[in-house]
Amino acid sequence: MTFATSLELLKFHSVAYTIYALIIISTVAWFGYNLTRKEKVKSIVRIPFYGYMAFLVAGGVGHHIFTYNAIPWVSEDITRHNVKPDQEVNITVANHKWQLPPLPIKIKAGTKVFFNVESNDLIYGFGIFRKDGSMVTQMQVDPKYKNDLLWTFHECGTFDITSTEYSGPAQYNEKGDDLMFVKDAIVVEGCKGGDK
Repeated sequence: MTFATSLELLKFHSVAYTIYALIIISTVAWFGYNLTRKEKVKSIVRIPFYGYMAFLVAGGVGHHIFTYNAIPWVSEDITRHNVKPDQEVNITVANHKWQLPPLPIKIKAGTKVFFNVESNDLIYGFGIFRKDGSMVTQMQVDPKYKNDLLWTFHECGTFDITSTEYSGPAQYNEKGDDLMFVKDAIVVEGCKGGDK
């Protein structure tokens, strides 16, 4: 089981955690129902409270242990010192303004891109977003530190960028518009089966 995008991962976790939560809720509801009955139900199997809690913890933690390697960017990030990026994008930010390469930044699908983002004054965020507002990836950008993100784009389309860290009121105008929002900043092309 592998996930190519953060959306696929989110859908999987949504299903897994819904099932997990329903098991917990139904068990608590069954326990509460039995407390209100005059005649107590004799359980076939008696599970002590702490045993049940251990089961829930093991299930929740186990879910992450067995799926963390299925997330493609985890192994890439752990071994990033051995990964040679296919493309580098250098970005500077200061006074709530991005200094970007010529737009749109064109990327071929499947390309390992190294984003090197430098802040000259404040803490910012660097976030890449889909057109529906869902986040592809992000990182915090600290001033006077090396801030980089290695990302492989597995989905085609046009993406926006903005700061994901509140850096003061100067990031917004009087109408509340995000002045650091850059529409159509990244274009990823070349997916199999046509661009999405």
